Amino acid sequence: MKTYSAKPGEITRDWYLVDAEGKTLGRLATQIADTLRGKRKPQYTPHVDTGDFVVVVNAEKIQVTGNKLDQKRYYRHSGYPGGLRSRTLREQLERRPTEVLRVAVKGMLPKNRLARQQITKLKIYAGPEHPHEAQNPRPLELEQ
Repeated sequence: MKTYSAKPGEITRDWYLVDAEGKTLGRLATQIADTLRGKRKPQYTPHVDTGDFVVVVNAEKIQVTGNKLDQKRYYRHSGYPGGLRSRTLREQLERRPTEVLRVAVKGMLPKNRLARQQITKLKIYAGPEHPHEAQNPRPLELEQ
């Protein structure tokens, strides 16, 4: 019996829609990361991008547990000495709510070229509107 390996030309990509309103950040991010990698498909191959497109709406209404709104921090560095800046999760949700989910999903993908290719299939929108109606995205079944 031969081991199956997906070829790039054989892959069919579906579009999924996720409403993030009221969902827990980390639990939602793991399921989105699995969908982007293709782990929900039987033809999953680790070294080939077999994943699907994911459209996330209402990213600004995502929930977290505990005191993370005030204790979790997002760091960035300008590249200059003393250039480390940080924001709390609450400030980040006010300024750039899409980046909160993008950073969470990106941290759950492998750190290589393939992951950079997979994160481009993630489309995040702060409000309920998105421009991907033509692709007919189906709702993603999330495990509870």
